[in-house]
Amino acid sequence: MKIKPIQIALFLLLILGVLFGIMFISEKGGIKKAQTEEDGFSYEGLSIKYPTYRRFLQLDKDTTLSKQDFLQVTQTVTPLAEETEGEQAKTDVSDTLIQPEIQQRPDFSKIDTTQLVRIRYPDSNPNFANELKKKLSSRSCRIIHYGDSQLEGDRITGYLRNRLQRMYGGSGPGFIPVKPVYNQISALVTPSENWLRYAKFDPTQAKFSHKKYGAYMSVSRFTEYNAQVLDSTKVDSLPIVKASVTISKSDKTYAKFRQFTRIGLHYGHCNFPIKISVYNDGALIQQDSLISDGKYHHYKIKTVTSPTNLKIELEGKVSADFYGLTLDGGSKVQIDNVAMRGSSGTIFSGTSATTYSRMMANLKPKIVIMQYGGNTIPYLKDSTEVDNYARYVVGQIKWMRRRAKNVNFVFIGPTDMCIPVNGKMETYPLLPYLNEKLMETCLANDVAYWSMYDAMGGKGSMEFWVEEKLAGNDYTHFTRSGTKIISELFFTALYLDLKENINDDT
Repeated sequence: MKIKPIQIALFLLLILGVLFGIMFISEKGGIKKAQTEEDGFSYEGLSIKYPTYRRFLQLDKDTTLSKQDFLQVTQTVTPLAEETEGEQAKTDVSDTLIQPEIQQRPDFSKIDTTQLVRIRYPDSNPNFANELKKKLSSRSCRIIHYGDSQLEGDRITGYLRNRLQRMYGGSGPGFIPVKPVYNQISALVTPSENWLRYAKFDPTQAKFSHKKYGAYMSVSRFTEYNAQVLDSTKVDSLPIVKASVTISKSDKTYAKFRQFTRIGLHYGHCNFPIKISVYNDGALIQQDSLISDGKYHHYKIKTVTSPTNLKIELEGKVSADFYGLTLDGGSKVQIDNVAMRGSSGTIFSGTSATTYSRMMANLKPKIVIMQYGGNTIPYLKDSTEVDNYARYVVGQIKWMRRRAKNVNFVFIGPTDMCIPVNGKMETYPLLPYLNEKLMETCLANDVAYWSMYDAMGGKGSMEFWVEEKLAGNDYTHFTRSGTKIISELFFTALYLDLKENINDDT
């Protein structure tokens, strides 16, 4: 039988259609071999490398810039508005991981592994970047930056806060615990010795039965927490306890952070009388009693100028739970640094939803940045556990989203992390897959994603960062210089997206 040309054409079209259709079942990173991933799919132990339809049609936005373009961007991005000589940070800080070194922009020219990775936005919300720009340009925009120990001492957050406050206005360092547990120089906060600290994310501490940890996930108290319900008879027999916290601006930080005139003391679970007295340079400026109804409250203190010696004194027989201080300039951009050492970002839903909701309603954050993943890497055994973790993290965001309305969420993924393998430092095997899975799950749930792992240079880049003294010998945490570089990488990626929407109405 003679085959007609039309039949040949239809047969070829059918074959091409089948080949194209297979692209829709191919998955990005579907083939995993040790620490490598390729597009494709697997069936009953057989793996087939095959492009996805998005890669074939080039639908995915190129998230990196060439080295030359990157260096050009970092020189033309919005100026640092360098500090004047009188505003420059002093250099007598002993903790080299904390000192901001704010006088100059990071030098990227010798860092061969870094690349400017763009922020990925959900396909379901093409207006996401413009929403960020409008919120940053609004009269008041609070940002809460949650993260693990990479944020301790206001690292990363402080650099981002300074850049955004100089772009859009605003001042003050935002949240600081009443009892700080790590070195920070954003402001001088000195508690009296009888303060105790309780953190939801600290596995060494007994947890509050009432689960009221507030939006910042930790509590300071001047008397020990007692799970038993105290009646007035027992309380009457207790002695009065006095505690204080002194607040002043720091001479070792960014100039913008030294400008705050609105001090907030956030508290809750106050069931018995507590007297509060506020002194500024020794003069009494406010005296009240805290509201003892057990609910969350925000005690406000306003000063004409930034305080140089503001002292809050508290007197009571049973302490309330103090969720922390907010030191704000009053308008425009404020960014809270919430560092949770050891946390994987999975504790939020285990706290009081009512207290969290009320505190977020008062703080009114418009953007929440979450930076997690590093603490879970050493404990992940297989891809199923990675998938479960990614879903659980997004579940936490959904829980937060229900209690903080109209908030845009941005997730910063983990760094590259290395372990010794046969005498050589190699990236954790599941880390690349975790980064991809977090990105995929976040984007599918209206959460923007920035890959810090790719920005560092991807697989094995941590070894170079350690060699260049940009990261510590634990092959996990950044040094002061490394923090500055990774912060500028994130800020520049954000700035480029804000610049693209610069002409939109606010």
